[in-house]
Amino acid sequence: MFSRCLPLLTGLVALLLFLPAGTGATAAPPLRIGVLAVLGAEATIQEWSPVLRQLQTSLPGYQVSLTHFDHEGLRAAARRGELDFVITNPGHYIELEAELGASRILSLDAGSGRSPQSALGSTVIVRRDSSPLRRLEDLRGRRLAVVSHEAFGGYQMLWGELLGLGIDPEQELAGLHEVGLPMNRVIEALEQGQADAGVLRSCMLESRPDWMARYRVLSPREIPGFPCASSTRLYPDWPLAALRHTPPEHSRAVAIALLGMTQEKHGMAWSMPADYQSVHELFRKLEIGPYAYLRSPGLRHLAERYWPWMAGMALLILAWVLYTLRVEHLVHVRTRALREALAARDASEQRMRAAQEQAEHLSRLSVLGELSGTLAHELNQPLATITNYAGSLRRRADNQRLTEAAVREAAGEIADQAERAAGIMARIRGFSRKRVGSCAPVAPGEVVQEAITLFQGMLARAPRVEVDDRLPAGTRIGADRLQLQQVLLNLLKNAWDASQELPPERQQILVSLEDAGDYIRLGVRDLGCGLDATTCAQLFQPFFTTKPDGLGLGLSICRSIAEAHGGRLTAEIPASGPGARFVLTLPKSDAAPGPVPDITALTSDR
Repeated sequence: MFSRCLPLLTGLVALLLFLPAGTGATAAPPLRIGVLAVLGAEATIQEWSPVLRQLQTSLPGYQVSLTHFDHEGLRAAARRGELDFVITNPGHYIELEAELGASRILSLDAGSGRSPQSALGSTVIVRRDSSPLRRLEDLRGRRLAVVSHEAFGGYQMLWGELLGLGIDPEQELAGLHEVGLPMNRVIEALEQGQADAGVLRSCMLESRPDWMARYRVLSPREIPGFPCASSTRLYPDWPLAALRHTPPEHSRAVAIALLGMTQEKHGMAWSMPADYQSVHELFRKLEIGPYAYLRSPGLRHLAERYWPWMAGMALLILAWVLYTLRVEHLVHVRTRALREALAARDASEQRMRAAQEQAEHLSRLSVLGELSGTLAHELNQPLATITNYAGSLRRRADNQRLTEAAVREAAGEIADQAERAAGIMARIRGFSRKRVGSCAPVAPGEVVQEAITLFQGMLARAPRVEVDDRLPAGTRIGADRLQLQQVLLNLLKNAWDASQELPPERQQILVSLEDAGDYIRLGVRDLGCGLDATTCAQLFQPFFTTKPDGLGLGLSICRSIAEAHGGRLTAEIPASGPGARFVLTLPKSDAAPGPVPDITALTSDR
């Protein structure tokens, strides 16, 4: 009694759960189901009509439609979002699962001794009256009729069995004759002599009453409880799968409705989803579907296929190597003395080149790295002014409004700006050229402001520099102004490099001037990522740098300049807050000007 009421109760539950709420009637949501038409359009409609009727009866609040497709048509419709559910063979489902995110919600329960987990196999048949073939191994060199390479029961299951027997269908068969859907065309090709054997889905052959008299099954398997002949192992039955965009409530409604179908009343039934791991293992073995990437040839595959050629190539390479070693040995024996002389000469030349390259490299970096930005920035304003006045003269001449006063005014401005540009060039030239420095009393605050102005002129988006000057008025130090500017420029550039990738509030640079008895302390601090104790200990060593493109010479040269002035340059880790602080300590001086040692132009390397 309960089994008779189960379909009615299932439909009633689904209607109560999923019928749209409210008294106002709304358009019924669609349930679009796509089915793989293995046996043709008419047979497909007849085979799956119980599913359509069950859903229409159990879910009156939905517009249920069922459409049949071939393999590619079903995939294309699902990709376009024209379907909500698909009913297809396990192999096609695995491909849709990987490509479109299909998710099985039920598996077909065919009954009659076939469980949802072991329901499908492939049957290879030949004509009983004319074919001598009896085993799958006899297919070597024969023509085989298949539905297509994508057909799970019509080729792929047999493909896996043949590979297990050491037979590659693509290489060892006389040909694969693809007939397409419906699957009945395989039998037609066999009858017309277009193939020596054909592949059918299991249990399809038994639908023909005279099949035992007309056909023979190759390598039939003894499968307990399975009612049909099969040449392969069994795989799970067809799934009903929801697509990625299908609402979960629709999937739940369809699952509840179809679970109410029984073999006695509807001719088919559904169960909970089966395990399709065996299909994944088959596709991995065949290297198709989601495992097609495994087909890329590996070294082992290439070696097995082309080992004679590779062995011959290896012998040739070995002979060439032995010949080359013999020739090199003879040359080495006969020219040992010459090589030693050449080695000594090369070593001397290499040392000279290294010294010359180092000097040239420092010169190029000092000019290009430090002065090119300043030159372009400083010359931009006078050149723009000259251009404006020259254009104004040309326009006045074109309009016949050129007067002597206008010419004098424009010529004077042009001359002034040209002199200004020449002064800029002279200042940068004097800054960059190698010379003998001179020591003179200078005001530290003035030198700091000049260095900051020059530094900010070198950058398109210069950071903010705060100066905390606590020196008494009139404080002087004995120093070479330009060399001191070079040290400050280097420290400012390092501070900018350490913080330019950080947020704007951490890009500012703090400069402090403090009185320390007979000395002054000039500090430059950034708010960057800071330095550890190990790095601080090596920071002033030549060629040590923390920059990926640095040379490691800038701070070493800066320390040399500080020591030449009787001072020192040190790096500190701030007690609080981020960043690093470099302190230049210099003695106060009221002495008369005197010479200081010449220091090579520095680079910007921390």
